[in-house]
Amino acid sequence: MEVSPLCVILVKSDSKGDRLLFRYPFQNCENKEILNKSRRNPYTLPIVEDLLQSPTVSSSNISKGVLVGFSDEVLSSLFAVKPDLSNRKFELKVNDVRFVSHPTSLQLRNKQSHKDESGLMLINIVFSLSALASHSVVKCYHDLSERIGIILRHEEKRRGYVSEQTQTMMAAHDDGYTNNNGSAFRVILEKCTLANNIKKLYEDLCSSGLVSIRLNRWIPFSFCLPQKAHQWHLRGKIVEPEDIDRCLLALRPYHSLLLLYPVEHLVDFTALDGSPSLVRMLSQYSPMKNLQTLAADSDLTLSHVFQLTAHLVYWAKATVIFPVCSKNKYVIAPNASIHLNSPLMEKYSMSFKGGNLMRALNEFSLPTSLGQKTNPLCYPSQQSALVKSIIWMLQHHLLVQLHTYIQYMPTGNGLSTSRSFKKYLKTPSPRTSSVLSTSFPEPSRTESESGASTVSEAPDFMRNFNLENVSFTSTEDDKQEYQEELLLDFPDDERSQIFKIPATNTPEDLKLFARLCRKGYFQGSHHVEEIMYLENLRRSQLLQLLDKFRDVLVTYETEDPAIAMFSSSCS
Repeated sequence: MEVSPLCVILVKSDSKGDRLLFRYPFQNCENKEILNKSRRNPYTLPIVEDLLQSPTVSSSNISKGVLVGFSDEVLSSLFAVKPDLSNRKFELKVNDVRFVSHPTSLQLRNKQSHKDESGLMLINIVFSLSALASHSVVKCYHDLSERIGIILRHEEKRRGYVSEQTQTMMAAHDDGYTNNNGSAFRVILEKCTLANNIKKLYEDLCSSGLVSIRLNRWIPFSFCLPQKAHQWHLRGKIVEPEDIDRCLLALRPYHSLLLLYPVEHLVDFTALDGSPSLVRMLSQYSPMKNLQTLAADSDLTLSHVFQLTAHLVYWAKATVIFPVCSKNKYVIAPNASIHLNSPLMEKYSMSFKGGNLMRALNEFSLPTSLGQKTNPLCYPSQQSALVKSIIWMLQHHLLVQLHTYIQYMPTGNGLSTSRSFKKYLKTPSPRTSSVLSTSFPEPSRTESESGASTVSEAPDFMRNFNLENVSFTSTEDDKQEYQEELLLDFPDDERSQIFKIPATNTPEDLKLFARLCRKGYFQGSHHVEEIMYLENLRRSQLLQLLDKFRDVLVTYETEDPAIAMFSSSCS
């Protein structure tokens, strides 16, 4: 799907009538000759092999990515809308072209008085798109037209900028009216700054999707078309704004920020943004810091760091990863561009002084952790070079990180089908009667100190007990009774399988296992790093638990969906 505009059109309407002032790109003689090539002689008949079938007439108004087939007069009459339609969204579909704009009415002002007696002028900056453009693309272009209209209204009120520019354009059209080959538009480009802004706007939208212009050489204007801006680093993938919003909602304090450009290359971007907190955060930036640590080092709130991260991600200046550390496990991305003629080969050798990208990627043909590639006896410079190489490959989406997920499998067929805990509540033992009479809240949501972490609800048979504070004696009978009470809400066949595990003889391990199982962490939707953060556990503590209960816990490795959304390997 092509998201670049076909043409940008400027139309005005006032008491003197309506007129198309400027369009870019504009048609020249060669374009018109191509359009009229098939109709040079009005008396010729089309040659067809089958006279019973009428020839197909092409109704396309798109030729080589440019709008064709519309004269200036037709476009002027289409987009010089009535005042009732001003300051509202305007959308029109003609054949395979869709026109989107936001007509803006402004009060004219001359140099002698505050308000011109001629009244109002309607300015309409129209973007022509392919009719197949998605709703989100149309919405972005409408927003762009509306924002430009607001700036033009302000500049007209401040110094009569629009009146000055339109008079110059009208004079150019009047002088070159007899020579209808686009010469008036060339003159307008030489004399009008507004026309040059429209040209720069069109070129930025078609090239990178990042617009950076200065209207009237005074007001800085920036705009991001995410469907285009993210294509360069995701190799042609269309990223919708809704996808970015969904990804940013999945941000957690244990995630990290990965800039796609060096920090020193973002000076112009931070200057245009004008946010001192963004400069402060970038000064403390490191891909080995999580967002919580970055917020503390930058002396910013975590919520504000989330907002700045969202800003950088939306503008295709950064992506989201897990902090680079020795425990991370990486593997080559499924669709990594690693052929011999890839431009990344030369780019990698220039970044790492003759390094070979294929040799570096070969180290991650199988899932490999960073700690396995570092030698404690090697020099720190060698370790630093390896970390920089991994960061470079992450920036170019050549590697993906694998996380360990856990699935509770108590039986050979998965979870038990008889998950009714009510029968265990009918005749409670004397030891548990006082415990079961106490009400406990459902652990359906676990809030971190940032308030951004969410845990999915566990099944009903796992959400009704919280026996962590139960005390027990050292006798074997009491110990066995305590174990039964701790797993009282588990079905019989599952409890029998769990009691076969030697680790159930250790109360602390059994208590931790039951707690994590009831909270739904063993349903394959939470990876090890997330469980560590939400439950404040050490990695060694959790890995030991997985090893002790490996008979009923199955582990597998895959990408974090929240991070995979920012990579080109996601669907």
